[in-house]
Amino acid sequence: MIKPQTLYALKTSKNQTSSSSLLKRIKRHVTGREKEFFAATSPGLESLCLYELKTFAETGNDFIETNGGVQFAGRITDCFSANLNLRTANRILMRIGEFKATNFMQLEKKLSDFPWELYLPADSRPDINTSTKQSRLYHKDAIAEIFAASIEKRFALNGFAQAAQDSSIPQQIFVRADNDRFIVSIDSSGELLYRRGIKTHRATAPLRETTAAAILKISGYDGSEPLLDPMCGSGTFSLEAAMISQNIPAGRFRNFAFMNWPCFGPQRWAYIKRKAESGVKLISSPRIFASDIDSGACDSLISCIIKYDMLKTVQVEQKDFFDLSPNALTKDKGLVVINPPYGRRMGSRSESVKLFYAVCEKLEKDFSGWKIAMIAPDITLLNSLPPTFKAQTLYHGGLKISLLYGRI
Repeated sequence: MIKPQTLYALKTSKNQTSSSSLLKRIKRHVTGREKEFFAATSPGLESLCLYELKTFAETGNDFIETNGGVQFAGRITDCFSANLNLRTANRILMRIGEFKATNFMQLEKKLSDFPWELYLPADSRPDINTSTKQSRLYHKDAIAEIFAASIEKRFALNGFAQAAQDSSIPQQIFVRADNDRFIVSIDSSGELLYRRGIKTHRATAPLRETTAAAILKISGYDGSEPLLDPMCGSGTFSLEAAMISQNIPAGRFRNFAFMNWPCFGPQRWAYIKRKAESGVKLISSPRIFASDIDSGACDSLISCIIKYDMLKTVQVEQKDFFDLSPNALTKDKGLVVINPPYGRRMGSRSESVKLFYAVCEKLEKDFSGWKIAMIAPDITLLNSLPPTFKAQTLYHGGLKISLLYGRI
C-alpha cells in the first residue's frame, strides 16, 4: 500500500514536471517568436495610431494600416508596450490561430487540440466575441458555445493549473469567420484603452480619452504650448493634454488583460514601464488652463489632478467661457480646445447653432493668433470660419462628430 505522503510527493512531482513542460512550450510558442497583432481604432484614427506605433515600437517597419486599425508583427513585449503607450487605440488583439472549417463537426475537431493553456489562465471563462461574413457557419451563438466548450474541456482534461493573478480582469477571445476561414485572436487590453484609470468622476456625455487625444494630435498639440480648455466638463481634454505635456504613458495608471496571461512576466513588465516612464517630464508651472461654469465639474477635476500629481501642470477655475480673458492666464499663444454642450446633451439644434456662433464670436474677439479645435454641431458650419480652417469627421460611441480646427 502506498503511503499518503508518497502519493502527495508523486502528485507534486507530476505537477512540477507538467508546469516545467508548459513553461518551455510558452517560451517556444509565445514569448520566443514573433506574433501578429492588431491595434483596433475608431474609424478615421488609423493613421494617427500608425504614427504612434512607429515612434516607440522596436519591430522595424512591418506595419499595415487597414480599416479599423493597424496590423503589426512583433514580440510579446511589443504588445505590452502598445497597451502602455498608445493614446488613440481602443484595444490590442493578438492572433493565436487560423484555420478553415465548413461545418460544426469540423470546427470541433479543429479546436480539439487547440493549446488554450498557452494563452489563458486555467480558471478563466473568457467571453467569446464572434463575427461572420460569407461563411457557411454563420450562427454566432453556436460558434461561441463550441469555443467555450473547447476551452473548458482542454483545461479539465489536462489539469493545467496557472490561476489568474487578478480574476477581476476579464479575458476575451475574438473569433472572425470570413469565407469559412476562422481567425482567432485574444484581447490583451481588457477594458477599452480609453479607460486610462485616472478619471472616476462622471459628466454628461463625456468625450472618450482616445478621441480627445486624437483631436489634440490633429490640432498639432505636442505639450510645449499653452492649452485652454474653457468648457472642460469632466476634464478629458485637460487630463490628456497633461499626460502628453509630461510624456506620461497613456496606460500608466491601469491594469491590462495580458497581466493574467501565462506568458506574463512581472519583471519584464516592470522593465517596460520603467523604460517608458524614464521620459516623464516635470512641469514647474501650469501650461494647461481648465475652466467651466459648473463648480461641481471643477471640483471633481481638481480632486483628480491632485490625486495624480498634475497640480503643477493643470490650473482649474470656475468661470464662464464668455467672461474668460486668455491674457489673464498666459502671455503666450497656444491651443484652445472646446466641446460645447450641444444638441443631444443640451437644447435643440437651433440652440446648438446659436451657441456655436456665439463661441466663434468670442474666439474672434479675444483669441487672435490662437489655434482652435472645436467640436461643431454640423460640419457645414466650417463655411462660417476663416478659409484656413479645416474639418474632420470623427466617431464618438458610434455617433459622428465634426471637428473644426485652424488658427484665428
